[in-house]
Amino acid sequence: MKKKISILITLIILSILGFALVFDSLYKSNVFAAGEEKVSKYNLGIASKAAYVCDYDTKTVIYAQNENAKLPIASMVKIMTLLLCYEHIGTGAMTLEDMVQISDNAASMGGSQAFLDANSQYKVNDLLKSIVIASANDSCVAMAEHICGSVEVFVDRMNQRAKELNMENTQFVNCTGLPAVGGYSSAKDVTSMLYELLKHKEYFLHSKIWMDKMIHKNNRETELTNTNKLSRFYEGCDGGKTGYTSEAGHCLSATAKRNNLRLISTVIGSSDSKTRFAEVSKLLNMGFANFENKVIVSADNNLEQGIKVNRGKKDCIEAKPEENISIFKARTDELKTIEVKQENAQLKAPVKKGDIIGKITVLYDGQAYKTVNIIACEDVLKKGYKDNIKDMFRYWC
Repeated sequence: MKKKISILITLIILSILGFALVFDSLYKSNVFAAGEEKVSKYNLGIASKAAYVCDYDTKTVIYAQNENAKLPIASMVKIMTLLLCYEHIGTGAMTLEDMVQISDNAASMGGSQAFLDANSQYKVNDLLKSIVIASANDSCVAMAEHICGSVEVFVDRMNQRAKELNMENTQFVNCTGLPAVGGYSSAKDVTSMLYELLKHKEYFLHSKIWMDKMIHKNNRETELTNTNKLSRFYEGCDGGKTGYTSEAGHCLSATAKRNNLRLISTVIGSSDSKTRFAEVSKLLNMGFANFENKVIVSADNNLEQGIKVNRGKKDCIEAKPEENISIFKARTDELKTIEVKQENAQLKAPVKKGDIIGKITVLYDGQAYKTVNIIACEDVLKKGYKDNIKDMFRYWC
């Protein structure tokens, strides 16, 4: 009898161990890498075909579901269209005040539109506003033709930019996202291009607006309503892009910022509009509830001490980090040892605002975590003949 009991206990123990191993295997299958970080994949019951959430500062992935699947994304294509527009502005080749001639082709676009007048001119700023807020197809085509001369050349540039951003599961066939054979992207790739778009401050001129107007010639007006409802109803949401076609389903990529934490969340192929907004909100809520971003070095603040400049009209130049250095972590985790090291360049005037004049490195738990450039906040001109004479007199006195 004792032998039977012993065998029974052994079997029970083995069963428990076996269950533990299976559970551990299932848990580990829900953990995925984001650079060097590993973050648990929460069981949120996301019904969309694909989903992805990451931290903006560190690009740490918080949640991923079918993130590399090649799927139609409808009007989320316009994220890349907008990115190329703002990058074109960044080169100095175009300004927000430039005028754009509207072709018959642009004015004939269906779907969401600003109802542009053919053979009229509109400011770049107004066209971008209509794309960001109301997903205007006609404005997309007008901008594509203005920048590249034709939509076809612009789409080639879109695909080239996608390759540069390592968007391996993306192919653009137009600049609007209107139904077309051969166009697709993935939740991860959409998040990547929204990440790049958020680098452009001009984008935020319109992304937070709920309602506005487009003024045409003869004072005709087009009402613009933001297609991203989260911009009004979700705390901290200040950007994003919706999309819908019968093939793509309902899609949304959106960003929100609370305190020092900015997240980007993308869903593709939701069954209805309500679901896409609810699921992106759920993903963002999970991120904000469980994680935080500790800013160690802030790009918003100048360094406490300026950097010395030789032969300049000023002895020191104001400087700041080019970008934040943040440590993304679970709220329940303790911060490890942090050390900040600064390396200044040997500067000789002239120095221009924006020049790289040093580096800052954060060591986390004794290991190099991230290095960013230090940039000049002002111009420092080289001393002239008169400046040197003044210095001589000042020294003698």
